[in-house]
Amino acid sequence: MGKPTGFMDYARREDPARPAGERIGDFEEFHFALSKEERQKQGGRCMNCGVPFCQSGMTLEGKVYGCPLHNLIPEWNDMTWQGNGGHALSRLLKTNNFPEFTGRVCPALCETACVCGMNGQSVTIRENERTIIENAFHQGLMEPRIPAARSDKTVAVVGSGPCGLAAADLLNRRGHTVTVFERDDRLGGLLMYGIPNMKLDKSVILRRIDLMAREGVRFRVGANVDEAMAKTLLSEFDAVILACGATEPRIFPQAGAVPGVSYALPYLKEATRALLGHPSDESLTAAGKRVVVVGAGDTSADCVATAIRQGAVSVTQLIRKPRELVEDRENLWGNPIPFRDYAEEEAVAKFGESP
Repeated sequence: MGKPTGFMDYARREDPARPAGERIGDFEEFHFALSKEERQKQGGRCMNCGVPFCQSGMTLEGKVYGCPLHNLIPEWNDMTWQGNGGHALSRLLKTNNFPEFTGRVCPALCETACVCGMNGQSVTIRENERTIIENAFHQGLMEPRIPAARSDKTVAVVGSGPCGLAAADLLNRRGHTVTVFERDDRLGGLLMYGIPNMKLDKSVILRRIDLMAREGVRFRVGANVDEAMAKTLLSEFDAVILACGATEPRIFPQAGAVPGVSYALPYLKEATRALLGHPSDESLTAAGKRVVVVGAGDTSADCVATAIRQGAVSVTQLIRKPRELVEDRENLWGNPIPFRDYAEEEAVAKFGESP
């Protein structure tokens, strides 16, 4: 613990963001990095608790508190304070395959469990994590880690979302020959087509995939693994891992049956396709329309923010829970509403009404 009084000496400071009225005009990431000196202070705010709940990943009454990956948070917070980015990186990568993803889109369960937040404001753990990995990329520390030796085992991974990529990364490190099969035209799964660009820039995903390819992982796009192809994979590979993702939505009778009603994932996917210049359904856009988003989770927030940026006439979000549960920022331990990073500043919400 390099700064025993850091949590008392320094106030929490988050990465500054572009004003909501400005950023809704494009799909660019909108957070700016703190200075090196200020980021060190944020690392110094970590209390290095005797029992670091931030990394515990415990399930209490059906809810997870702390990091499910059991990231070594106090260690790399301390290294951040000391300015030792290389050591911080080594401790971060020990538990997290892709901190550049989680440092942007994770709901920060670690910060909810942060002891410092019980009598003040929690440590900026997620932003510290993102800073460590981004500095590593910019400083050339993220070089390909090619296995010293290869086994004679081959593995097929079906799906290139976060689960599939993590499995491929770990297996490749152990020397196995890994091929990832993706049914879409681009790699990344939910990372590519389920999360809007302003929340996770697609260049960040491609940067990681390029690194994995240089490390020896093979990728195939446009490979829809049906029953026949599954049999082929089983005969050609020593093992097959299914990381197909959760693409089936909760059934909402009006979706698809009533014109203008759509599930979230097809809408977000088409929005990204359009942004990348390859739309497949030009009718699936919010431009010039009055939009209603049903739900209060992260996906709903992404739909709200996307619709605004597409030029919707109006966007209204319907949330079934009462206003006090959503706006209670003091009772983080008991707040059932997921942490929303940006869309809550950009739209109108109606509370206490059943969809």
